[in-house]
Amino acid sequence: MYDRHIAPLLLEALADTPVVLLNGARQTGKSTLAQSLREAAPRRYLTLDDHTTLAAARADPAGFIAALAGPVVIDEIQRAPELFLAIKAAVDRDRAHGQAVGRFLLTGSANVMLLPALADSLAGRMEIVALNPLSCAERAGDPQLNRAEWLFDGDLITRPLPPCERDVFIDTLLAGGFPEAVARNTSRRRQAWFDSYLQAVLQRDVRELAKLEQLTELPNLVQLLAHRSASLLNFAELARSSGIAQTTLKRYFTLLETLFLIHRLPAWERNPAKRLVKAPKVFLPDSGLLAHLSGHTADTLATAPGLPGGLVETFVCAELLKHLAFSARGLSLWHYRTQTGIEVDFLLEDRHGKLTGIEVKAAATADGKDFKGLRHLQETEPERFQRGIVLYTGRECVAFGEALFAVPMSMWWAVQDHAG
Repeated sequence: MYDRHIAPLLLEALADTPVVLLNGARQTGKSTLAQSLREAAPRRYLTLDDHTTLAAARADPAGFIAALAGPVVIDEIQRAPELFLAIKAAVDRDRAHGQAVGRFLLTGSANVMLLPALADSLAGRMEIVALNPLSCAERAGDPQLNRAEWLFDGDLITRPLPPCERDVFIDTLLAGGFPEAVARNTSRRRQAWFDSYLQAVLQRDVRELAKLEQLTELPNLVQLLAHRSASLLNFAELARSSGIAQTTLKRYFTLLETLFLIHRLPAWERNPAKRLVKAPKVFLPDSGLLAHLSGHTADTLATAPGLPGGLVETFVCAELLKHLAFSARGLSLWHYRTQTGIEVDFLLEDRHGKLTGIEVKAAATADGKDFKGLRHLQETEPERFQRGIVLYTGRECVAFGEALFAVPMSMWWAVQDHAG
């Protein structure tokens, strides 16, 4: 079992919060992590993937919860949203007797932040902890160092990084972070897993969440979005390409977001004096899933003159989100683009408005031209700008001027002794 970034955060939440929801995509390891906590602090485990348990929960939510004594894990809570109000009532009863803390550990494969009726029902009683697919650091057995914070203002130069070997990086891109996909030894077995995963989410989970028997357009829409990962979200263009009306398309898009199949990255627009693009970027949540949908294999990537920019940028986005999930600094993630086309792939912003720009280059060399957007940001936001970084597939961490650096992609999997 992997040590997970957010395990200490989860334990902290259970120590002072009545309800903790471990939220993330299907097959990220939520059940495994939740059950591992039972070894330190015994709690009853119930899964709503069990037909009988689910039927009982739906038939009499209040009675189902009232019959539970002591700490409990309820797995896949989104399958019985009726339980949220019953859990609220139980927490309020427990509070009256001083027994509420850490009572309910829930796991869910649907983003409750996009289901406000559910989130609001436990306002003030529930903390949400995000579990993303495995990060490179978790796979390497070194989950402690927060790489997003290290990029933001850590020591980039004095501690050397290992080179970013092309074959290692290709395998990292193709594997992604879902534990079951990472464990598959061959490309064919990994492809079979991704096929099964998409089938489960697009058929069972979508049907349950949307209360519709069949949404035949969704597989095609996911395929279209895969080819647009790391690009600006344009609903009008998507509607033309998919043949789906924009109103329906937006509803489907929100459904895919809710199931963590896509991620919407907002545009940074803090400066009202600048003409900035407000459209978000769209990403798939996992480079392995994107590679699968795009038909990339180890052979095609190894023989290509360069790596696909969208795939590499998607990988970086996913890694950043994994580290932001346990950032003590409260860092947030944005993209930056002016209406004249000057852009920075990612902006990290802290609570004080300080900015670190990150540009992604899917090549083994970097030069001054790669810092164009970062220099623009440095010149136009001098009070906010902290540093600019070009992540590339090269071998050395190199300074390119004041507060500008080229950093190898290997920083994502380098152990702490190397990365700071």
